[in-house]
Amino acid sequence: MTIPAMTPLHLTTPTLTHGGLSTAIGKRVLLKMENLQPSGSFKMRGIGLFCQRAAARGASHFVCPSGGNAGFAAAVAGVSLGMHTTIVVPETTHESVRLKIRAIGAEVVVHGAVWDESNQHALQLCEKDGTIYVPPFDHHDIWDGNATLIDEVRADGVDFDAVICAVGGGGLMCGVLEGLHRNGLGHIPVLAVETEGAASLHAAMQAGELVTLPEIKSIATSLGAKRVARQAFEWTKRHDVHSVLVSDAQAVSACRRFADDMRILVEPACGAALSVAYHCAPALAPFEKLLVVVCGGIGVDLAKLEAWKIQFER
Repeated sequence: MTIPAMTPLHLTTPTLTHGGLSTAIGKRVLLKMENLQPSGSFKMRGIGLFCQRAAARGASHFVCPSGGNAGFAAAVAGVSLGMHTTIVVPETTHESVRLKIRAIGAEVVVHGAVWDESNQHALQLCEKDGTIYVPPFDHHDIWDGNATLIDEVRADGVDFDAVICAVGGGGLMCGVLEGLHRNGLGHIPVLAVETEGAASLHAAMQAGELVTLPEIKSIATSLGAKRVARQAFEWTKRHDVHSVLVSDAQAVSACRRFADDMRILVEPACGAALSVAYHCAPALAPFEKLLVVVCGGIGVDLAKLEAWKIQFER
């Protein structure tokens, strides 16, 4: 079925040069500002496109199991399309996040102690006709939408020799890689950044096969996928992907420094990618022009930033 062209739900975001950090590490640091999306994160690109295409095929109800950025993006997309939208969150999802989702007009269902239980409930809700399951990261439409961030950078004529992006489930990385290849940039390496307690891609690359982590031990909950998407792992076999691990402390430090430098709050998941530049990780040695995807995230506020400072201050 041919899906007609449609106006994107995401915004075209700027690519900024971080002058101070560029000077400090002796490399050009470019920031793709995905935190400016209507949902506060890059998720608006892929999930927005997924929802638009599903609506064009006749969907009448969206259900997304996520208490974080994917759920918020699905809520924004669904409401924008005039669709009944249900976000299924686990009991651990903070009330502030539930309120944000309800405030824009989506329904919130609290089910299960952990995401896996929420996911099972979401799948059951999707057994009704016209109800569509919105996956948080593992679908071609989502990768296709996320790839548009590279389309934009390319259209702007921005020159870079490496991309730095955070990896949770792998939806962002799959989109970045798809975007590079469809723009003739398949030779540009990707630095795939995970925190040490949520490194399912790193574990898969080490093992040579997909690995399910027994648990997530990281403050960067947005990177908390126990098992990375198969497509993300498959990309590592045919593209130059460098696995980079950072600590929670480094991710939080980057969040704080970024807030001071840019007057912008981002989650530790985003701080993980930024920390590679802020701490001039050894993996940067071969590169001179770094494109950092500032993936954003709604799970941050001034109080959390202060609490993280206290937790990780040495």
